[in-house]
Amino acid sequence: MNKSRSVHCALTAVVLSLLTLGAVPSAQATPIPYYAVLDGASENPPNASSGQGTALVIYDSVLHTLSLHVTFSGLTGNATAAHIHCCIASPGNVGVATTTPTFPGFPDGVTSGAYNNTFDLTQAASFNAAFVTNNGSTLAGAEAALALGLAEGKAYLNIHTTFAPGGEIRGFLNEVPEPASLALLGAGLFGIAASRRRTLQPKHTLVGTV
Repeated sequence: MNKSRSVHCALTAVVLSLLTLGAVPSAQATPIPYYAVLDGASENPPNASSGQGTALVIYDSVLHTLSLHVTFSGLTGNATAAHIHCCIASPGNVGVATTTPTFPGFPDGVTSGAYNNTFDLTQAASFNAAFVTNNGSTLAGAEAALALGLAEGKAYLNIHTTFAPGGEIRGFLNEVPEPASLALLGAGLFGIAASRRRTLQPKHTLVGTV
């Protein structure tokens, strides 16, 4: 199976699970989905990790939220942290944009796991303080910079481990392309009831295995 097909299969599985759980924001919120396949070859410099993962990140400019749905397995070391880094073109390295020292509640000390969380981008706790400072020292500036970085493919999700403290697996996030977004996400992805938008609250779930 080629990499492109693998990406689509992985994304399809993630999206189907989210539709089942009803974890995707509503149509009125105009969410934009981005995806990445995470591996050691995408690190800079690349490493020999056999770990792999997927990330689906949904940015909502109306609700000012960022929803994360991450899975990973087969890491060589134990997970220690995970972030979104922004903003630089692949294959560069750049500082952390999101919460430090890691996503709150991200499973650590494990080699496999899953993570779901929705971040409120109007809250300082959703960002690395340095990223805010570097983007006008305002949360609005930080959100705008992150949104632009995502749109330009200049943000990556990185999972750090004891094997590779600088990052064991990562992937640059790319917008789910048309017509693939229609085929994979379908009307249901953006058709969750309007009541979900009114009641959306930040939350996270996680699971991990050694």
